[in-house]
Amino acid sequence: MTAQAIVVRGSITRRLAITVALWVALGLGITGFFVLRMAAEQIEEAADQRMVSLLDAIIAAAVLDPVRGPILARPVSEPEFERPLSGHYWQMTGPGGIVNTSRSLWDQRLPAARPDGPARNEDIIGPRAEPLRLLERHVQLEARFGTPRFQTVTVQVAVTRVPTDEEIKRLRQGLILAFLGLGAALVGAVALLVVWALGPLKRTQEEVAEVRAGTREHVDVTAPAELAPLVNEIEALIEQNRATLDRARTHVGNLAHALKTPIAVLRNALEREDIAAARTQSAMLERLVQHHLRRARAGALAGSAGAEASPLVAAQTLATALRRLFGARGIDIAAKGQQAARVRADSQDLTEMLGNLMENACKWAKSRVEVRVRAARSGSITIEVEDDGPGLAEGQDAAALARGVRLDEAAPGSGLGLAIVVDLAGLYGGTLALERGQRLGGTLARLELPGRVAS
Repeated sequence: MTAQAIVVRGSITRRLAITVALWVALGLGITGFFVLRMAAEQIEEAADQRMVSLLDAIIAAAVLDPVRGPILARPVSEPEFERPLSGHYWQMTGPGGIVNTSRSLWDQRLPAARPDGPARNEDIIGPRAEPLRLLERHVQLEARFGTPRFQTVTVQVAVTRVPTDEEIKRLRQGLILAFLGLGAALVGAVALLVVWALGPLKRTQEEVAEVRAGTREHVDVTAPAELAPLVNEIEALIEQNRATLDRARTHVGNLAHALKTPIAVLRNALEREDIAAARTQSAMLERLVQHHLRRARAGALAGSAGAEASPLVAAQTLATALRRLFGARGIDIAAKGQQAARVRADSQDLTEMLGNLMENACKWAKSRVEVRVRAARSGSITIEVEDDGPGLAEGQDAAALARGVRLDEAAPGSGLGLAIVVDLAGLYGGTLALERGQRLGGTLARLELPGRVAS
């Protein structure tokens, strides 16, 4: 006996954890990118607004001196403008290119103003090679003396980007750590959820192992709705295997019991050198062995959902063979009914059952035998075999189905045919009944088996 190898394709928990980790990483990465981008834009916008406030304050304090050019009429409330190279600078460029700067610029200069160009709001490199944010605006200042009265002055404010960049960097690090923690928590939660969800499968595997070891008879696992069908099928398979084993033991016991008497008779016949009796008993032994082998095969196939056969096709095939066998008597054999009918039985066993019934009908028929196949009710197919012979006398139907009973000793046979049909039908969950036929007037054998009408 060989067992089919099961290919193990890795852990479900590991595969789900990896899949979730990839999706979480992708989702959190995209989310983090947009969150960081929006937060950085807000931080930079806030920094620009502070620079606009400084620029407005400088413009409000600025005056245009005819000699010194644009200067501050009063101090601006920002001490960083007074500390050399502090990172906060202002610069004003007046008519004639006269430039005045904050004390913080010392002897350095900001990029030259572009009086005729558009105002600037950009990043530059400062006097100490530090990153600066430059804000530039062209304004009209009233000249104290001279003409024209209002002249264009370019006012520039530059503030170091270091605090803004540090704030964005801290935000980026915090978001990365938070998202990494959130991703790890999500992956861990999914892994724990999968382990918990697969718990019933683990318990089912343990109980099936106990059933195989003989320490348990049934699988008693309370499974969720998704796993309950699987557990039920496993339990049904265990019950089917147990029933098959019980049937096999029964068949072996029945065979041993059935062989005792014929073997004893055969031994006595051989001791008496009665060859005719020995041949008779040998034939009986062969029929018994074949009968029990058929029963064992049917018992093994009785629970198979894939075993199906067409009773009409089997009946038509048997009718062709029986016409040749009983051709000398001119018996007309007709098989008709639902072509799509299917019974849940092995095709050989179905042929065995129909063969016994149709051959028995041909033996007793005068001129005609009919086989009719129809759907009796949901999940059942009825096969009727009727002849136009003398039929059964009242009360003989039960006796005719008994093993080894022959109602007419003159007719050939062993008396096992109908008994075989009863046994095989019973193994497949079917029944056999005998009655007087209403159409042809002879014996009507009604065989009912589980089945369906194929679409």
